[in-house]
Amino acid sequence: MPLLAVPLGVLVGLALGALGGGGSILTVPGLVYVLGQDPRHATTSSLVIVGTTALIALVPHARAGRVRFAQGLLFGALGTAGSYAGTALSRSVPPAVLLLAFAALMLLVASLMIRRALSSRGAASSLDVTLEPMLTLRPLRCACPRVAKVVVTATAVGLLTGFFGVGGGFALVPALVLALGFPMPTAVGTSLLVIAVNSATALAARVTHPASGLDWPLVATFTAAAVAASLVGGRVASRVDPRRLTLTFAGLLVLVALYTAVRSLAGPGAV
Repeated sequence: MPLLAVPLGVLVGLALGALGGGGSILTVPGLVYVLGQDPRHATTSSLVIVGTTALIALVPHARAGRVRFAQGLLFGALGTAGSYAGTALSRSVPPAVLLLAFAALMLLVASLMIRRALSSRGAASSLDVTLEPMLTLRPLRCACPRVAKVVVTATAVGLLTGFFGVGGGFALVPALVLALGFPMPTAVGTSLLVIAVNSATALAARVTHPASGLDWPLVATFTAAAVAASLVGGRVASRVDPRRLTLTFAGLLVLVALYTAVRSLAGPGAV
């Protein structure tokens, strides 16, 4: 069974390295339907896999100067409360409902990715703004609406991370582009840092719970494959048309979401 984790890890790692997010959303369905894990254990395992992969995939992006550490760490810190709240909420939700909600989330993510891919290519890169103006004290000036937008966005991403066991990169990249004005390559690199922070926070909230026991050989195999593939994914991103890559992955998400929805509605005995 752990051998099946290798192709799944490769798929997740490629997407995470190339897109800066989105690949992690396939981890939970893969762990549940291919590797036979309970949904609650799958979401916890996913945090280990996604967090470790994002942290290592961060390295080549950092070397290329595509990571803004101060802003990324701040964004991750702001999502801490959301991570703990999402983790607590997930414990009270039945597994079938959790998977059905996860399917809905995948469909939402796919639609957002398709919309982003079909939008104007140059729109995002023209907005090169950072958090610095927001954090600089200036007489009689306040960037309060923008600060509120950042806090709400970071909290929402943290909530998704804690509840579903996903990194939240699918929401992070557009949030960093639209809310903070990062150019797309920088948003992809910085999102990996935030994913690692959010995953670590949500995992810390879960490890004290009795249901947090993990199949470590399986998690280690999955993680190793994902890490190796994420490094390749970083190179793929610079050679393949990002729109084509995003649209292809969005189509895969739709298929997995529909399968997850059918299985969760049909019950545990469905094939």
